[in-house]
Amino acid sequence: MECGALNTNLSLAPGERLVITDDLLNGTVGDVAALSMAAIVARDSQVALAAMLPLSVAASKVSARHRPKYEQLFQLIEETAFDTGVRGSAEAMISAGFREARIRELAAELGGNVGPARTRYRAFLDVIKLLIDKKMSEPAFLDEFLDFTRSVAGKLDFGIYALCVDRLFTSPNIPLMVKVSLVREVMKYPPLVRKELLTNLLSSNTAPLELVQFAQGELSGGMTRDQITEIVLFTTLKRAWAAQKHAPGRPSV
Repeated sequence: MECGALNTNLSLAPGERLVITDDLLNGTVGDVAALSMAAIVARDSQVALAAMLPLSVAASKVSARHRPKYEQLFQLIEETAFDTGVRGSAEAMISAGFREARIRELAAELGGNVGPARTRYRAFLDVIKLLIDKKMSEPAFLDEFLDFTRSVAGKLDFGIYALCVDRLFTSPNIPLMVKVSLVREVMKYPPLVRKELLTNLLSSNTAPLELVQFAQGELSGGMTRDQITEIVLFTTLKRAWAAQKHAPGRPSV
């Protein structure tokens, strides 16, 4: 609910990593209320669809007496989910009576997107290694990064993509000018994606100071005053989360 109110991607806890589809499919997030909220407020369409699967399986297994509760839940998802694909899937699941065949179709739809995208991600990790080993030029790497981004846009879990970009920004093995070029590309991204990636960089304690300062200087280019204010506030919030996380005596999450 907090992530929904902040208009950002879902995280496991404040200051922790972003939720990916595996968390919803392997039981890491298993509470029905949490799955329901994920289906409704997730900005990542793959995460939202992944939240639908365990809910659909649970609905298919309950007795006829308890089925109306799940129908009401899926009607709520259909009416209020942020993602249009999830709203359509919720409607289709109700119409199909939570039949196993429809659940398999939803699983195939999710796997058809996420599986190939993760394969492309693993291939891009090899490209990063080539750059680090100085076996690829910086311009060639940037071309590969743009191709990778276009290939996985809307298909790879955003949490995985964001982690990849974060590591590129913070790795001491990536040349600073490559990182600067990546920031320039991120500035062109849709507002929600741009906000998440930029605030990760601006709140980082491990990114080069020169890169953080460059990113700060780029904020005024192509953004509205409200968008800049949102980034500044969200950066401050992420820094506060990090400070609380590392405060003496704080229990681990």
